[in-house]
Amino acid sequence: MSNSKLSTPNVVGKEKRPSVGVGDEIRTIRKARGITLKALSAQAGCSAAYLSRIERGEAKISVDLLAAIGEALDVDPKWFFPSRSGEGNNERNYVVRANSRRPLSRLYTRSTEELGFEDEMLSSSLAGDCYMMQTRFPPGQAYNNVVAEGYAYEGEQHGIVIQGQMELVLDSESIILKTGDSFSYPTEIPHRLRNPTDEESVVIITMTPVRITW
Repeated sequence: MSNSKLSTPNVVGKEKRPSVGVGDEIRTIRKARGITLKALSAQAGCSAAYLSRIERGEAKISVDLLAAIGEALDVDPKWFFPSRSGEGNNERNYVVRANSRRPLSRLYTRSTEELGFEDEMLSSSLAGDCYMMQTRFPPGQAYNNVVAEGYAYEGEQHGIVIQGQMELVLDSESIILKTGDSFSYPTEIPHRLRNPTDEESVVIITMTPVRITW
């Protein structure tokens, strides 16, 4: 991303040329939502060809069009312009400071209360082959009015418990994980992470593909 984009999340009343990263993230979120290029362009009020150029980083985008795309994707347009500081372009583009993480859970189709966990994005972008996040599990949350089914979809998930204790359910097998324990598995296996304790647990997770529809 360019300096202006990263340091200026609000671009009201102006046209800007988005970096390839912005277009990549629009495309990534669109596909994760299961929305076709044609359908999104119709909802946003632009041609599919123009939207395709935006996704490839080849076309300008107005604030109004970005707002329309964000509304159609159910994403705050500010998501595409994370506030990051740094002395060099690479630092601003690829380093995520602890105080500038994006709240990944805001993209989800279920609430934090319903899912029983909250995610912050640690990766600089969703538009790579995989992405990393920090997941917080409130004490006992997974057993109190939250969805209990295991998730299953094509992909991979890798993680390490950095605080507390977790129960990892793979298919019908329950496994207790303690601080420092790690895991990796194909996500075709029905899986679920739960916090069975009365203290918060925190897990670092890397996964593919992007998963924001639960």
